[in-house]
Amino acid sequence: MCKVLGISKSGYYGWRNRPLSERAQHRQKLTIEVKRIYDESNQIYGSPKIHKQLNNEGIKISERTVQRIMSVESIRSKTVRKYKATTNSDHDDPIYPNIINQDFTTTAPGEVWVADITYVWTKEGWLYLASVMDLFSRKIIGFNMGSRLTKELAIRALERAMINQPPSKGLIHHSDRGSQYASIDYTNKLKEAEIIISMSRKGNCYDNACIESFHSSIKKELIYQKKYKTRDEAKMSIFNYLVGFYNSRRIHSTLGYISPNEFEKQYLLKSSKA
Repeated sequence: MCKVLGISKSGYYGWRNRPLSERAQHRQKLTIEVKRIYDESNQIYGSPKIHKQLNNEGIKISERTVQRIMSVESIRSKTVRKYKATTNSDHDDPIYPNIINQDFTTTAPGEVWVADITYVWTKEGWLYLASVMDLFSRKIIGFNMGSRLTKELAIRALERAMINQPPSKGLIHHSDRGSQYASIDYTNKLKEAEIIISMSRKGNCYDNACIESFHSSIKKELIYQKKYKTRDEAKMSIFNYLVGFYNSRRIHSTLGYISPNEFEKQYLLKSSKA
């Protein structure tokens, strides 16, 4: 090789054994950090979120540098996009007005809850996930999974939300007008707790965009990456994602690139000092 390149052996070995420059060492350290955040996000973060998370940790790096490192290392978000409706609004139960009317702004926890149901395929058949989100922090405060798309599935998720975040006066619960949420049993639960009922317009997914976005995220970031053999396997995977990652560690652009738990914690800290 040395003859082909026209260099001496001593020159070649001197070059090979030469220590990395400070700049190269710095780039090497940044590459390790980028890969760490990527892996900790279950390989779902792209350059914007990796950049924000590193900055949150006090590591100074530009998004452009993150993009270059990801390109060199062949790192890319592995999310997949799909969509399918799950609820049926053709029923005779009462329908309630759309109170929030696509106004998703809130000033404190417990002002607006949004609820929805999505589906997960396993080799045993469908598994359904009912979720309740606090709109302020985007935190999933109640969820339930089952093999049947029933009102009981949604009611159990609601009951868990009520335990985790006891309803306060003026709380609005918003959902689509599917039969699970419009059922007498479900709406009676809300009325007993003096929760105001709000429902989307027929066939308008934008009226419940935040919880729809969450279900889209969990599918792209987790469900579509797996091939579940059993419903129990899917349940455990989803539980770990929600409790161990989504609420506690997954950063949100809407929240200033921090997690729901951290956003809620910062609000409570400010409130205690006020």
